[in-house]
Amino acid sequence: MNQTTNTILMIRPVAFRMNEQTAVNNYYQKVLDDLLPATVNTKAQAEFDAYVEKLRSVGINVIVVDDTLEPDTPDSVFPNNWISFHESGDVVLYPMFAENRRLERREDVLDILEEKGFQVNDIMDYTSAEEDNIFLEGTGSIILDRENEKAYCALSPRADEELFIEFCEDFEYTPIIFEAFQTVNGERKHIYHTNVMMCIAETFAVICADCIDDKAERKMVLNNLRENGKEIILITENQVNNFAGNMLQVRGANDELFLVMSNAAYQSLTKEQILKIEKHCKILYASLDIIEACGGGSARCMMAEVFLPKA
Repeated sequence: MNQTTNTILMIRPVAFRMNEQTAVNNYYQKVLDDLLPATVNTKAQAEFDAYVEKLRSVGINVIVVDDTLEPDTPDSVFPNNWISFHESGDVVLYPMFAENRRLERREDVLDILEEKGFQVNDIMDYTSAEEDNIFLEGTGSIILDRENEKAYCALSPRADEELFIEFCEDFEYTPIIFEAFQTVNGERKHIYHTNVMMCIAETFAVICADCIDDKAERKMVLNNLRENGKEIILITENQVNNFAGNMLQVRGANDELFLVMSNAAYQSLTKEQILKIEKHCKILYASLDIIEACGGGSARCMMAEVFLPKA
């Protein structure tokens, strides 16, 4: 299976703001008191549009779907949490922690992909787990090493162990389970999504090993990456706070590989880290300051990778 794709689905926000329902365990969100909600949304749209343009400028196929004003979905710009697309033609729908994020799930997204020539064979729907307050938020919670059929998951209120194992059984992935933490007001708290502290590319992985407090778990995760020949590029917790873990490798024109990240993430990297990444692929970054501050997510969260076969 391919680790990277050339096609990305993105949802353009229409009523973006800080989501009060996700702020309870997403410690990256900030309240921007000095900005009116309409201003926040306008700035987020400008960031989104510039980001899409950057991706398209290198030949990445970006399918943009506009969000709708009804229902109220302030986090719709992060579609990778509720849906994932697989080479088998399977589409997976995931159970979401925040009630207003469940409203982001839209069937017309599949119609749009089918109109563009993609084939949807089957829909795997795990969303009934929401009734039992069990959550697994897509490729936010799960980092897939598609090529080596391994799935990495940092357990949190938004990533349930049993449901993750069920997903791995259904899709024939080996589960790599651990806990990852960040310091919030002097306390160690679970990181809400795995994809803020690690990213797996074709030949390397970017990871904050310091977030994995348990030494045995840390060693196990790093060993799994090394076993599959990944060069490990370590980042710090401070860099995680700047979304340096929230990156995604994608394919541009002529199958050229790019590691996509935000400007804040790029600026937080050392020269050494940048050189290590650039040995493997080019870096593409865009300014996402408002989206990061209010949404508590970054470049990777905004991209749902489309691996579906062409019809």
